[in-house]
Amino acid sequence: MPRTPMSRTPATVCAVSLGGGLGAAARYAAARLWPVAPGGFPWTTMAVNIIGCLAMGALTIVLTEVWPARPLARPFLATGVLGGFTTFSTYVVDSHSLLGDGRAAAGLACTVLTPLAALAAAWSGARAARLLLPGREWARA
Repeated sequence: MPRTPMSRTPATVCAVSLGGGLGAAARYAAARLWPVAPGGFPWTTMAVNIIGCLAMGALTIVLTEVWPARPLARPFLATGVLGGFTTFSTYVVDSHSLLGDGRAAAGLACTVLTPLAALAAAWSGARAARLLLPGREWARA
């Protein structure tokens, strides 16, 4: 998404806060629905981050090329919902814990696979949005 000056209006702050709460609640629900055993591979954290990046890729296209005039959509959906849903800090702690527990292969897999899969997901989300949104010049390219 192109960078624009950060809006500090009360409406923007509320949009980010509400979206962040919803995203964090969704992440908590995912952790409850698909718990990982202590010391187990953090599949849920990895999935949440990959799904969030897929959604962000698609959302980037929608917010910049379909709904550019919606000033609260980006703060609410991107910064709020997806920012609250995804979790870089948990990914780092999970990787560190696996490595610290002597599970080098799992720790390295988590450390390397998560960002690679997340980048691929963001690209795929953007590409899918462009292909699925009809009537756009770039959808035919």
